[in-house]
Amino acid sequence: MNMTRYLAEKRKTIEKALDSYLPPASRKPTTIHQAMRYSIFGGGKRIRPILTLASAEAVGGESEVALPIACAIELIHTYSLIHDDLPAMDNDDLRRGKPTAHKAFGEAVAILVGDALLTEAFRLIATKNFRAKIKAGTVLKIIGEIATACGSSGMVGGQVVDIESTGLKLKPAKLEYLHLHKTADLIRVSVTSGGRVGGGTSQHLSALSTYGRTVGLAFQITDDIQDFDSKQDIGTTLGEKKASYPVVLGMSESKRRATELIDQAIYSLRGFDEKADPLRGIARYIRTRKQ
Repeated sequence: MNMTRYLAEKRKTIEKALDSYLPPASRKPTTIHQAMRYSIFGGGKRIRPILTLASAEAVGGESEVALPIACAIELIHTYSLIHDDLPAMDNDDLRRGKPTAHKAFGEAVAILVGDALLTEAFRLIATKNFRAKIKAGTVLKIIGEIATACGSSGMVGGQVVDIESTGLKLKPAKLEYLHLHKTADLIRVSVTSGGRVGGGTSQHLSALSTYGRTVGLAFQITDDIQDFDSKQDIGTTLGEKKASYPVVLGMSESKRRATELIDQAIYSLRGFDEKADPLRGIARYIRTRKQ
């Protein structure tokens, strides 16, 4: 299949839905709604929500029914980036070539934008009727799983370990723990949520969980590799500040590990038919993607 076309089409679908779900910029108080839209539509490949749609398709479901959950996950991802960019965290001035939210709107508003997007994500899932195609119990299960993946035992917990590890050279096991939670948990729940919406069996969901976990970790490793390649002063920028796979494992071992994880992800889908080809293609795309 043409992966570039598939990703472009799904991204267009997701962005149209996000535009319809978010409050208009003209709604009072306008500052927060303008800042929410500024952050959401600031770029990005929408990999997480695309994975949700692709997973619904993989188990024989309709991707359209999964759109509210896919968009909710993108809201959560964007909130995490806004908070990650804050001076108390990574103190970044730019995100995808544009001023970060706190640079464009001030730190206080940026914090509140993150809070608003996280809250809006759960409101979106809870208030959509999904055209009566999803049982209320399934929606509650998805809400609980997303909350767990994003909370203190998931993404937030991973971020805490990342902050506490600044300046340290971590052992491989702790580095993997950090990124399994900071990055892979949200990607994993993006995949399993799509599987639940699509009506997947317990066997489907188990395989999709493995796929999401391994793809999520591979995603982080390829990010680290690209960051490493793009820095001139590797020792100062990565070795003394942020823990990364090339610093801990070395470049060649990091590339080997990423390839191994992608292979594991694709193998986990061996029980699926051609409807899972987009998931297989996304896994391969992660291996070769550019930031």
